[in-house]
Amino acid sequence: MNDNQPARARYDTDTVAWAEQQADALRRRATNEIDWDNVAEEINDLARSDRREIRNRLVVICTHLLKWAHSPGEAPSSWRGSIQEARHQIADLIEESPSLHDYPATVLAKSYARGRENARYETGRADLPPICPWTIEQVLDVDFLPSEC
Repeated sequence: MNDNQPARARYDTDTVAWAEQQADALRRRATNEIDWDNVAEEINDLARSDRREIRNRLVVICTHLLKWAHSPGEAPSSWRGSIQEARHQIADLIEESPSLHDYPATVLAKSYARGRENARYETGRADLPPICPWTIEQVLDVDFLPSEC
């Protein structure tokens, strides 16, 4: 890869090399070397990525909480592990970016709907609650596991 290649072209052909070059230029305060539009887009994508990860982890939690509450017999320990891991991932994201603290509550209903769809598909149960029966505090509480709802 030619180091003299314009930043835009490098962005289109080798994003990692582009990112390393842009980071170096930023550290050196070489403003004339910055691909401003793509740097801004990549920073914006970072924020979207964290939000998307929270939504995805909430779907996993809701799926497994529903299966936990609505499956006959003893629930597999893997569900508990999945629930806990997703909770920890959300907590880590919020710890790293405190501005995301309130975000899970804003997407719980949508995440629950997707989790309900997953749980219905996996269990064959059509009678799962149409609205999330748990608060966001319960969903994220590492000590919370539902009884049948």
